[in-house]
Amino acid sequence: MKRALLATALLSVLAVAAWGGYRHFATQSTAPAFRFAAVERGPLTAVVASSGTLQPVTQVQVGSQVSGQVREIFVDFNDAVREGQLIARIDPENFQHRVRQAEADLEAARAMVAVQQAEALRARVNLDDAERDYARKERLVGQSFLSPAELDKARTVLDAARAQLEIVRAQARNSEALVRQRAAQLAQAKVDLARTEIRSPVDGLVVKRSVDRGQTVAASLQAPELFVIARNLSDMQVETAIDEADVGRIRVGQKASFSVDAFPGRRFQGEVKQVRKAAHVASNVVSYTVIVSAANAELLLLPGMTANVRIITAEKESVLKVPNAALRFRPPVEGQKPGATAGSGGGGGRGGGRGAAAQQNVYILAEGKPQAVAVKTGLSDSQFTEIVEGALQEGQQVIVGMAPAGGKSAPPPAAPGLRML
Repeated sequence: MKRALLATALLSVLAVAAWGGYRHFATQSTAPAFRFAAVERGPLTAVVASSGTLQPVTQVQVGSQVSGQVREIFVDFNDAVREGQLIARIDPENFQHRVRQAEADLEAARAMVAVQQAEALRARVNLDDAERDYARKERLVGQSFLSPAELDKARTVLDAARAQLEIVRAQARNSEALVRQRAAQLAQAKVDLARTEIRSPVDGLVVKRSVDRGQTVAASLQAPELFVIARNLSDMQVETAIDEADVGRIRVGQKASFSVDAFPGRRFQGEVKQVRKAAHVASNVVSYTVIVSAANAELLLLPGMTANVRIITAEKESVLKVPNAALRFRPPVEGQKPGATAGSGGGGGRGGGRGAAAQQNVYILAEGKPQAVAVKTGLSDSQFTEIVEGALQEGQQVIVGMAPAGGKSAPPPAAPGLRML
């Protein structure tokens, strides 16, 4: 009888324990589980990231002002050239003929001037003779030795001689003007002949050659490009496009760094040299060109390389900061499944990099439930955001997300002013 009572009591205790365990684990499985991160103090740097293209600070496109066939090429890619050095020649034969024709035209014009000068001298002699004849007949008429009709005829001859002299003088001036015109044509022909010799306008390095020997170039409204000469490859720049949302943070003189695919483990230093105000619109996206200097003393960087640029817009040595995920977290509301959140929240985005204080919430675990803590945020980068004001302390644990389904929420370490259950 005693054994039966003992067995009954033991079964009752086991049933109660099983029921309690079931209730405990069922309740624990339905409770939400969280992930935590600590509030830290340390340096914070806000950057604007973009990509751009490396270019020489000064590069000159060398073209041709005359048309013709390329007869000789004296330089190739990567050749160093000096200012005034002959780098190519266009077939000068047609231009030489034009120079000779212009020289002949000039000689003919000068000969015409000589003829006109001789004509003017003859007209001057005829005029002097007509003046003497008129004076003689005028005396004879006064002495009644000659009729007035003869005097009128002499006056007519005199007027004609004067007019002829003026005509010859005008023709001589016209011939002199023609000489100057022919001289200008000769000078232009010589200039065109000289332009058949393509010379380097600057000291530098040939980074591009667009023509080959025997190729015909046609210079019309725009000079064809023959060469591109970089003036100094040891001093380069990155032309990067900055989105309109970030350009307000860019200032001349800000530090920058960039990397290129050719040297993946190395970062090159520079600074912002210019923020161009001309906007570029592509697919309704507005961007502005920012010029970043790039020292290239080792000549490792080449024109056209793609550079991944990071421009430092703000920097602080020691600030209280939280992960950006803590600002995005929102606790689940009643009736939602575990792991769901009430919203994506704000903060930690690209706008935080401006350093302007914004009112937001982070959540801590108090009495087993998420509790909101109002904070004002400041500087932000891709991982952390500065806490300007708020009841948070260094080392305190904040909620950054939900644990995976079926996971357990590890209780965060106790922090000052926080009671954990």
